[in-house]
Amino acid sequence: MTSPVPTPVHQLPTGVDVRLVAVDMDGTLLDDHHEVDTAFWPVMAELTARGAVVCPASGRQAATLQRMFPDADALVVIGENGAIVARGDDVLRTSPLDRPTADHVVRTVRGLRRRGTAVNTVLCGLSSAWIEDPDAEFLEQAERHYARLQVVDDLLAVDDVVLKTAVYDGGVAQETTYPALEPLTATHQVVVSGQHWVDVMDPSTSKGAALRHLQEMLGVTPAQTVAFGDYLNDVELLAAAEHSFAMVNGHPDVLGRARYLAPANTDHGVTRTLQALLGLT
Repeated sequence: MTSPVPTPVHQLPTGVDVRLVAVDMDGTLLDDHHEVDTAFWPVMAELTARGAVVCPASGRQAATLQRMFPDADALVVIGENGAIVARGDDVLRTSPLDRPTADHVVRTVRGLRRRGTAVNTVLCGLSSAWIEDPDAEFLEQAERHYARLQVVDDLLAVDDVVLKTAVYDGGVAQETTYPALEPLTATHQVVVSGQHWVDVMDPSTSKGAALRHLQEMLGVTPAQTVAFGDYLNDVELLAAAEHSFAMVNGHPDVLGRARYLAPANTDHGVTRTLQALLGLT
């Protein structure tokens, strides 16, 4: 079955009852400087005033997402690519990764490193993210994505509930790290979540599953949901929303999985699209 052709952004739906907006961060809401467009905040305030919920949905840690948004205690976030849904300190849903698989990923990445591949593992726990042997580049990336981060000697000895493993590849993850982890796709979710990242998760975990849980919790339908994404880990998120937007500069395999196209993240595509949907332009 062929994928539907996305509708150009100027052919927006009309009369949308927007109750829930789920938005990916990197490559979607964030610009190339990893910052939120300042014009987005008045739009978010308008959505909140109209009774809608804005939910960042990211591979990033929940604590990191909360740090990036105002009124963090009231903010609902989908973190770790759907492995956790939280509002402030209240964890609303988790889908942990079984520890044997997490340990297998750690050992696999250690093997790649011994063979000269520039890869590192983040063990994404409920209480913190954990890393070992951080070089400067990897540490910079880890600190950007994980507000709660601890360095340990041995990831296999960490005592925490594991939500997922995130593997950082200094090259192109889809070409190097993903093939090494691909055998796990038979039993788990293995998702290329960015040029340099591959996530291994419980088979029930996805941004889409988390969004559907949130829809049920809030009493919101897919027809009242708007979602934005740009990369392979956003496919399920877009499928859970009737009004789904792929960023025009997103991954080619994602563009055909959305109903509409939004302008590039570098062109404030999320803000511009929401302004049009809400009649603010």
